[in-house]
Amino acid sequence: MIRSTVARIDLAALRSNLRAVRAFLGTDAAPAPRIMAVVKANAYGHGAERVGAALEQAGADALACADIEEGIVLRRAGVTGPILVFGALSVSDLDGVFDYGLTPTISTPSAGRAVQAAAARRGAVCGYHLKVDTGMHRLGFRHDNLRRTLPELVGSPNLRLEAVYTHFATADVPGHQLFEQQRLRFEEALTEIDARVPRHAANSAALLRDSRVWYDTVRPGLLLYGIVPPPLASTIPLQPVMSLTSRVVAVKGLRPGESVGYGARFTAVGPRTIAVVPAGYADGLDLRLERGGQVLVRGRRAPIVGAVSMDMMTVDVSDLDAVAPGDEVVIIGRQGSDSWQQIDVREMAAAIGTIPYEIVCRIGARIERQYTEA
Repeated sequence: MIRSTVARIDLAALRSNLRAVRAFLGTDAAPAPRIMAVVKANAYGHGAERVGAALEQAGADALACADIEEGIVLRRAGVTGPILVFGALSVSDLDGVFDYGLTPTISTPSAGRAVQAAAARRGAVCGYHLKVDTGMHRLGFRHDNLRRTLPELVGSPNLRLEAVYTHFATADVPGHQLFEQQRLRFEEALTEIDARVPRHAANSAALLRDSRVWYDTVRPGLLLYGIVPPPLASTIPLQPVMSLTSRVVAVKGLRPGESVGYGARFTAVGPRTIAVVPAGYADGLDLRLERGGQVLVRGRRAPIVGAVSMDMMTVDVSDLDAVAPGDEVVIIGRQGSDSWQQIDVREMAAAIGTIPYEIVCRIGARIERQYTEA
């Protein structure tokens, strides 16, 4: 049995987006940088196992994930290429790094000591990427303190430096001065490190914003899923990878003065027709969708009204013709050929005051992902 609410993941679109990003990189850089495809957070809600394998088969040079556990999921799914673990390792169980051939990020002296000790116990040499904090102020060796903190790490006999990277805090904030400050700090930090070591810094937004930060490798995430980080724009021919659909399960009439949903926050001022859709916040839909959110039914837009509840939401279909149980409801995606017959992730995020990353990453675990080659 399949629940009415389903996420469809178009692997052909995913591969097309990877090719489009690679073509874009080839226009201004020679040689073009390598592509490290970011598949953390269950591939941004798209399903890490299938997406990771598809990206590797399509030619991604490496994958990146948030923690060791995510890396293990990718290996068990058959991914054989390099997998970089972004996250902190100081308090992690490091066995997975060695047992599954993952590449750790070392971003603190204590993490370096922990990985060195684990590698020494195994009689192994562990390749790692060094993260430099240039202004994000989360993880990373401070850019202005490397002469004091790096010697111990670089001198660790069981560790091998394979790359150095940083992460931008304001790549998606046009004109913010911190972006340029971080770029310059990273350039200065690189003078303290072996010049032969590969470098990377650009996520999707930075990739679009400034070719100077492409370096040897770029790290696209959102772009691969067919979404341009707002408020940026791009001419890259991207295709949405995920659609989210459901079906009407009931149609009800409201009389003037009657309300619908928890809190009675929507009251009909005249006769209205309401469709009940079996998708709610347990599926990852935001409560704020009741204020400006829309869906597509019979090729037309219909507003979400009343509170989004755990398992259901209600849609005002008064202006649509003869909506009935079984009718398809498009929450994200296209239902028709015109531009207004599509609701994309950026539109949904803007409607509720959030970012596209949150929309896709929150798609619930109980929603089945159906993989297609549309």
